[in-house]
Amino acid sequence: MNVAVAVGRALAAAGVRQVFGVIGSGNFHLTNAMVAGGARFVAARHEGGAATMADAYARMSGTVAAVSVHQGCGLTNAMTGIAEAAKSRTPMIVVAAEVTEPRSNFYVDQEALARSVGAVPVRVTSAETAVAEALDAVATAVRERRTVLLNVPLPVQALETAAPTVAPPPSRDAVVPDATEVAALTDLLRRAERPVFVAGRGSRGRRQALELLAERCGALLATSAVAHGLFRGNPWSLGISGGFASPRTAELIRGADLIVGWGCALNMWTMRHGQLIGPDATVVQVDDDASALGVHREIQLGVTGDVGLTATTVREAFGEQQVGWRTAGLGSVRWRDVPYDDTSTAERIDPRTLSIALDDLLPAERVVAVDSGNFMGYPSAYLSVPDENGLCFTQAFQSVGLGLATAIGAALAQPDRLPVAALGDGGALMSAADLDTVRRLGLPMLVVVYNDDAYGAEVHHFGPGGHPLDTVTFPPTDLAAIGRGYGFEAATVRTTGDLAAVTDWLNGPRSAPMLVDAKVVADHPSWWLEEAFRGH
Repeated sequence: MNVAVAVGRALAAAGVRQVFGVIGSGNFHLTNAMVAGGARFVAARHEGGAATMADAYARMSGTVAAVSVHQGCGLTNAMTGIAEAAKSRTPMIVVAAEVTEPRSNFYVDQEALARSVGAVPVRVTSAETAVAEALDAVATAVRERRTVLLNVPLPVQALETAAPTVAPPPSRDAVVPDATEVAALTDLLRRAERPVFVAGRGSRGRRQALELLAERCGALLATSAVAHGLFRGNPWSLGISGGFASPRTAELIRGADLIVGWGCALNMWTMRHGQLIGPDATVVQVDDDASALGVHREIQLGVTGDVGLTATTVREAFGEQQVGWRTAGLGSVRWRDVPYDDTSTAERIDPRTLSIALDDLLPAERVVAVDSGNFMGYPSAYLSVPDENGLCFTQAFQSVGLGLATAIGAALAQPDRLPVAALGDGGALMSAADLDTVRRLGLPMLVVVYNDDAYGAEVHHFGPGGHPLDTVTFPPTDLAAIGRGYGFEAATVRTTGDLAAVTDWLNGPRSAPMLVDAKVVADHPSWWLEEAFRGH
């Protein structure tokens, strides 16, 4: 067989079971070979969407996924999605055809493109080494949690090589923490009176170990946005830490004398530029990647180790249970319980009112994907999720337009849940082509567009300064009509009464997806926006 077929089949054998992409001449045989090897292929309408679908699928499934692209322009189209995945350390393979002749119209420096966004470039160099190089790419993605660009040059693809032998998928071994670091963390927890745990993406799947340790030392429990839902139902859960935190959650975290980040970067978003860290608080970070410790802020102790293994080891060494900060009830830590002045009109609905109503309507078993924009805090903070696989939050690059593709990847990874895509009108129109992908796949997806006919973040950031806003405001768009054109059921929502259409859809067969064009009020910025612009 030729190299293209051998590489494709080797990738499938190594655990790449889900592939997204847009097919051109250069990646046609590679992709068909992956499908022949047992992988499922989903055709997107744009490579940028395909890359984000693969990213979201990997996050929500815990497996390595792939995106397949044509040489040159196929890869450049995908770069924003690849940048998001690389910045998030998503285990993902980008399978890209490559031309090596600089005079070709398709020539770009594909290695340099990968490095520029933090992905790892790898090239298939010969027929003899092709399979081993492909398998090494998957191993790097899984063991190092990296997004890997596997360049497969066109001349090499056509060479003959031996059929690949089936290789077991690689795995990442749990990192055993150092005994001295464990002892130091145990001592800090014993002495803490108001400990708070902040769990991040590295804590996914480690709920029990963290809850047992938190119970032993009396810690309150919070998460970063990407781990939202990890402690759902725990009476000592504070919800999301950071810009999306409720006032009560922020108050309690700010009052901690010890903050432990578990698989959490403790970055400017999760810690509100450090404002959630009290002046006398000790900060600890636990991560199985030593290079992640102390990157975003000064820490007093770093522990290199698997989150679950570290938490269990500390608990076993801790001794008798302490009350810690579990001396009284938390009070309400939910945004939906915070009083607000409803600014809804007959023509436009307050996004808080919309989000609370949706939260009440939707089934508990849901997977929510959120695009970027002024609106994004409302679905992130007001829509509850059942566990850490309930919110797919692709925001490391803060790109507008990734939300719909995120929802598609998450829906395929969590097929037993209702997929909900929360988009702004800007992101919805950027990604509208993949509404076709939703319909073609038969996904029972609810797409909710928070439509203010503007790039709301820029309106509220620059408007108070008296700047002209003609470049970021637009005439009204009938997004419901666009949805119907793609085969969706659709409704325009201006009041909560208009959500009856959503109720009817939820109670029906859901044989077609549904798009809600929610005309939201645009007279004030979301509460987290000012902080977001400070972080630019």
